[in-house]
Formats: sequence, C-alpha cells, structure tokens
Amino acid sequence: MALAAVAIALAGTGIYLSGLRALRRGRLGIDTLMAVAVTGASLIGQWPEAAMVMALYALAELIEHKAADRARNAISGLMALAPDEAEVQAADGSWQRVPAASVPLDAIVRIRPGERVPLDGQVSAGRSTIDQASVTGESIPVDKTVGDPVFAATVNQGGELQVRVTAVAGQTTLDRIIEAVEQAQESRAPTQRFVERFAAIYTPAVFIAAVAVAVLPPLLMDWAWLDAIYKALVLLVIACPCALVISTPVTVVSGLTAAARRGILIKGGTHLEGARRLRAIALDKTGTLTQGKPVLVHWQPWGDADPAHVQRAASALAGRSDHPVSLAIAKGLTTTEAIPGVDSFEALAGRGVRGVVDGLPLVLANHRLIEEQGLCSPALEALLAEHEAQGRTLTLLADEHAVLGVFAVADTLKAGSREAVARLKHLGVTPVMLTGDNPSTARAVADQVGITDARGALLPQDKLAAIRDLQQRHGVIAMAGDGINDAPAMAQADIGFAMGAAGTDIAMETADVVIMNDDLGRIADTVALSRRTHALLWQNIALALGIKAVFFALAIAGQATMWMAVFADMGASLLVVANGLRLLRGLPGR
Repeated sequence: MALAAVAIALAGTGIYLSGLRALRRGRLGIDTLMAVAVTGASLIGQWPEAAMVMALYALAELIEHKAADRARNAISGLMALAPDEAEVQAADGSWQRVPAASVPLDAIVRIRPGERVPLDGQVSAGRSTIDQASVTGESIPVDKTVGDPVFAATVNQGGELQVRVTAVAGQTTLDRIIEAVEQAQESRAPTQRFVERFAAIYTPAVFIAAVAVAVLPPLLMDWAWLDAIYKALVLLVIACPCALVISTPVTVVSGLTAAARRGILIKGGTHLEGARRLRAIALDKTGTLTQGKPVLVHWQPWGDADPAHVQRAASALAGRSDHPVSLAIAKGLTTTEAIPGVDSFEALAGRGVRGVVDGLPLVLANHRLIEEQGLCSPALEALLAEHEAQGRTLTLLADEHAVLGVFAVADTLKAGSREAVARLKHLGVTPVMLTGDNPSTARAVADQVGITDARGALLPQDKLAAIRDLQQRHGVIAMAGDGINDAPAMAQADIGFAMGAAGTDIAMETADVVIMNDDLGRIADTVALSRRTHALLWQNIALALGIKAVFFALAIAGQATMWMAVFADMGASLLVVANGLRLLRGLPGR
C-alpha cells in the first residue's frame, strides 16, 4: 500500500488535484474520471491497480503532449532557419558581422554562397540562385539578380549577393508565416468543435452510468458491492475520452503544418476542413493563370520590308517608350546590330509612338492608328484577326506609305496551369475564369488551359455578382486572385486564395488561404489535403469510440480488468495520435 501510494503521488499528484478541483466546481473532465477511479480502487483495496492506472495515465498524457508538440514544433522550427547574424556594410564601406535583430531598414547585407538570407530584402548587386523552399515551398532554386526580392531563411546557392534590407527582424515574410500558422492553430475546426461538445455531454453521461453500475446491481441483482464498484471503476477508465479529445487537435495541427511546409498558409481549421467541400473555383486570369507580364510571342516583316531594318527600327522606337507592350517588344527583339537613334520621338496617347529613325518617319502603333492612316489591307486584316483570336495584342511598324512589320504580344501561361486545372477537374472542382480582360483574350486563354466557362470584361463589382451566381449554381466555391483588386470577390467566396503572396501584406490579410508562390497546383493540393484531413479526423473518432465500445462490452460482461482498461485507453490515444501525425508525411503522389 505504501509503495502504491508513493507511485500514485509521483505519477499523478497534478492530475489528481486537477480532477478534485474540477469535481468541486461541478465539471466532470478527464482528470476527474481518473481521480475518482484511483480513489475508488484504493478504497476497495486494489492499491496496485490504482497505482498502475495513475502511472499509465500519466505516461499516456506525456506521450500525447509530446506528439502535439511535435506537430506544432514542425512549423515553429522555421524560426530557427533565419541566421542570428548578418554581414552588414558599414559607413566606411567595410563589412561587419552584427546580430540580425539589430540590422536597420535599407542596410546593405552581404550573403555568401551557402549562407542563409538573414532578412527580407532586394538584391542590389550580384547574381545567384536561391533555394526558397522554406518560404514558398518551391522545390527548384530561383535565379536572382539586381532588383529581385529575397526572403529571410532562404539559402544562397550560387554567387555572392548584396541585398538591401526591406523588412527588419520580426516583420519578415517568415515571421508573418509563423504568426499566421500560430493563429490558425488556435482556431477550432468544425470537427474539433463537435468533438469538444460531444465530450462535454459524453463525460457526465459516463460518470452517471458508472454510478448506476456501482449502485443498481447490488440493490436489484444481488451483486456484491465490491464487484459492482470495481466494474464501475473499470468503466470510468475505459470511457475516459482522452483519445477522442486529443485526436482532433493533433490531426488539424498536422494538416496545417503539412500545408505550411508546401508554402500554403491556411488560416485556421475551418478553412482546412472547408476546402474539401469546394465544388467550383473562380480563377482570375492575369497573375493567376498567366504570368501577368506581356512578352513578345511573334513578329514578322510585312510585304517587301527588310527584316533587319524592321527589327532595328522597332527596337529603337520601342526602347524609347515605357508602355508595357513597347517594353515587351524591346526585350523580345534581340539583335547584334547597333540600335539607331530616334529623332522627334513622340508618344501618341492610346495609339502608340512615332519618331524619325535613320531619316525615315515611322510609327509603332496599334491597329486603330493604322486603320486611321488607311494602311490596312484584307490580307493584313486576316493576319491580325488570326492573332487576336489567340488573345494577342498587335502592334504594327509603318512608314507613311505601308506597314513594314507586325508584332504580337501576349500574357503567356504559367508553367503548370493546364495541369493544375486538370487536377481541379479530377477532384470534382469546376474551374471558372473571371477577368477584366477582353472576352476574346479570356476565351483564348481559357481554351489553352481547359476552362469552358470564361467571363471577360468584368469590373470588380461584376466579379462579385459572378461569385454570387456561382454560389447559387454550385454551392461552396472559392476565388483565387492577387488579394488586392479581387478582394470583394474573395470576401464573398466561401474561401479566398491569394496567389503569389510572398512578401505581400495585403494578400496575407485578405485571403483565407495564402499560396506563397504562384503555383496554381497548390490549390488542388489544398483540396486534397483537406479531404485527407477530414478522413483522418473521422477515422480517429471511429477508432477512439470503437475501441471503447469493445472494452465497455467486456467490462459489462465481467471480462475486463482495470489494467486492461487503462491499456485500452492508452493504446487508443497512441493510435489516433500516430494516425493524425501521418499528415506530416505529405500528400500521396506529390
């Protein structure tokens, strides 16, 4: 008895006291059940079993807490990725190693090959490749040169870089990722809330049932009082809802962590579970399906024009303009010959540009200006119509008498857009395109990626109306955009996805799910992860209740001992925890 009492004191004094406090307040929790079971076993002389119950229960609690910590620490471990020190350029041009926490905004830091980036910044000198997997989830290193952003905790793999700091310690993209995940972990998923409500009813019901087993059989069926009390205590231990309560938070946190490792920030268990119910998703075109930057995709001389002359002249005129289409043409035309100068350069609002190149007056303009000058022909119109049907923007080089060259600029598809749309369809999610671009361009891009429902020329309020229409037709829907101009539609949708949001504060705040890079395939990953998380949650609930039902029947039949009961409870807890942690291994096939 003395040894058993010492074992109970060492293993479960905290649990025992917690249970008694809850009992005095009229709240019947897990610790209360264990305290009553240990007290009852001691009173009927079952001291070894009482000690074993408390010791094994304490061990199970320890293992559960360690498992939950493992899931949480998987994301909190990101904090250790950012280096503690940074090599900063001093006022005299020398380099000094200082704590990263003390580096001010706009300071210049040097990152050698193999080192981690200490803070968010913009490359001011050098060229290298950066492994951004810890922030964006990208498996392939990204080329970086002057002007490109870099993120804290990413790894410089190539040459030396000098970076101007754009976010101090505590405000980096990595810091915001950790903050978002920690806030998400504090929220409750629907299944988790259900389990907690169920346990609040289940625990008092079990206690009442145990009291009934202890009192009624001796009075009505001539059972021995000690036998009835022992069975009641066994029932208390078996029915302890440890496994049921621990299964949901571990599974949800594992799901959130698995997503964060892939550069997907899900703001709470509600959205993690809700994504499985998506039936349609509205996709913005520019920056979501396409690169968002026009590029020259085709050019050709027209008529008898000399190709070299056309190329040189177009490069000269386009290089003088800051219009995105002109910039795309200038960048796309590569020539080894010297670019001539431009005299009398003039920008024509809504039309193009004109100037004198090699003594010849030329225009680099849109279709409208060429028509106004009467330089179009049926053959040229047919060529332009062919390109416009593919969603391309046409620019023409012309002199005073004829068109000399045709240049087609388009916003090209992102790599993987077709595959991402196909995966969404395979998951039963209908993709719809909503864009402010013209309908013909919208239709051309939609055809390329495999979307049948494409709606163009939409203002923000039109997108909002389209989301409401889709909700009536499909039910639960999502909206994916850049998190700024699509904000009204994202707010109306059941789930809002912000694409390519690394380093963007507004996208972090407005979206329910933040895709840290611009990989559209991460949306399909989110839906698949949500479905797997939901399946594991209900597997755990079924396991926890099923195991208890079996041992409950054994206890009623007099075949279960208290030792068996505590092993059953501990085993069920370990089983559901291990099942929930499987989410950390990732998604099958990804």
